[in-house]
Amino acid sequence: MLGARCLLWAVRFCSSAPCPRHKPSAKLSVRDALGAQNTSGERVKVQGWVRSVRSQKEVLFLHVNDGSSLESLQVVADSSLDSRELTFGSSVEVQGQLVKSPSKRQNVELKAENIKVIGNCDAKTFPIRYKERHPLEYLRQYPHLRCRTNILGSILRIRSEATAAIHSFFKDNGFVHIHTPIITSNDCEGAGELFQLEAAGKIKIPEENFFNVPAFLTVSGQLHLEVMSGAFTQVFTFGPTFRAENSQSRRHLAEFYMIEAEISFVDSLQDLMQVMEKLFKATTMMVLSNCPEDVKLCYKFIAPGQKDRLEHMLKNNFLIISYTEAVEILKRASQNFTFTPEVAAVDLLVPGVGELFGGGLREERYHFLEERLARSRLTEVYQWYLDLRRFGSVPHGGFGMGFERYLQCILGVDNIKDVIPFPRFPHSCLL
Repeated sequence: MLGARCLLWAVRFCSSAPCPRHKPSAKLSVRDALGAQNTSGERVKVQGWVRSVRSQKEVLFLHVNDGSSLESLQVVADSSLDSRELTFGSSVEVQGQLVKSPSKRQNVELKAENIKVIGNCDAKTFPIRYKERHPLEYLRQYPHLRCRTNILGSILRIRSEATAAIHSFFKDNGFVHIHTPIITSNDCEGAGELFQLEAAGKIKIPEENFFNVPAFLTVSGQLHLEVMSGAFTQVFTFGPTFRAENSQSRRHLAEFYMIEAEISFVDSLQDLMQVMEKLFKATTMMVLSNCPEDVKLCYKFIAPGQKDRLEHMLKNNFLIISYTEAVEILKRASQNFTFTPEVAAVDLLVPGVGELFGGGLREERYHFLEERLARSRLTEVYQWYLDLRRFGSVPHGGFGMGFERYLQCILGVDNIKDVIPFPRFPHSCLL
């Protein structure tokens, strides 16, 4: 009887206990796999795109990249895992063991147990050729594919890191991030180069406005930041701005990103310039620290002398000179930064890039503004702006920095269209 009970208990235990299973593979990015400290045969899964294929009699070598780093992960597999679908550009999922590599070129490699092709790529018709370094001008034809090249991948990772560094700088210095609107009813720059908005069905009926007033894509968040600077002493915004400027130059885009800041209780340009200089240097130092290989690639293939020029910029203070002197310096292609103050305004000019920063002190005198608006017959439209001076106004100022021009400046990229994922300019709006 006792034996029967023990047998019944054993049957129940076996039926309810889970069957032993292999530990599932840990999913790793290529960057994490390359930096792994434990290489004692841990089973992992890596997903990405094939950068190279080399098949020998008994061994198959792949290099797989997922965009997380410039360096690709080497995959070593038995030649039986080779397939016609394993081509340059195809997407794959590889499972296997992460082991120490015998090669001096990398610390680890993935010993594949299974290779699954997720998406085929016809290498013969793929515009990006294996082992070919395409000119940036050629790659602009393929904004949907150029991000898969090493050089654009590096630029876009640097762009991402610079974005994070800028946010970090402002947060560490007590600034409040403000989401200023993209749709606006004002022309902050006063240049008239605006994209006007209207609902598609109303375009043929100009007298009917969706917002009851003419609306435009923003050219600057300055006026909205001025509003917020009446409640927060330090504010900033970072977002897209738009200019309907018919220019095909290497320095202009119809859509680009701007970093703008506004500071209350400031009454000298020197105070503003200190923040501008600190922002530039802090952001650049973080990019150089966190993206050394990406930056190195840009200097190697795009701007060989840029490293020395950038080091010079970081070691020296910004220089305040007259406008006339700045023009002469730019003509001589000086490597120095140049500030050109005009009344209560200041610009930061960079050779080869042009204006990088622009800023100044704001007019806080109520009666002066009231007279100017009255002469321009804009009092009713900008009564809210006058109200800012009526109710608790303080001296304040601010500045803006073009993000794409900043990237051109630190990387030495000649054309602004190559530092933004999807460039928009006259007669071109691909995707």
